Amino acid sequence: MMFRGIRGATTVIEDTETEVLNKTKQLLEAIISRNQVDPERVVQILISATQDIHSVFPAKALRQFEGWTYVPVTCMQELDIDGGLKQCIRVLMTVQTDTKQEDIQHVYLEEAVTLRPDLQLTKNKEL
Repeated sequence: MMFRGIRGATTVIEDTETEVLNKTKQLLEAIISRNQVDPERVVQILISATQDIHSVFPAKALRQFEGWTYVPVTCMQELDIDGGLKQCIRVLMTVQTDTKQEDIQHVYLEEAVTLRPDLQLTKNKEL
């Protein structure tokens, strides 16, 4: 068993609690299903948001998932880089798995597909 990081990102159209939670939930569901993640194997989840998102903690979306109550999750602010993607939520989920690193399914949705086009072409064609 190894520790692996699973990455993902999405964007919101507007900074509202409903939009942020819905987009974060959609991203987490995709990461979990594509990688067959069992909450008992999750070490931690780190969620960052750009500074133009301040309506709600995106981590609140995880609390809607049955069986994920005790998974450690935290939110932080993403660096504000000139030219960086705005209204973006990023996830780094650390899991215990036997999956090879190249077989991990990273998930980029909405405008965030521009962050890692190399992974989109090779891993997420079904989007």
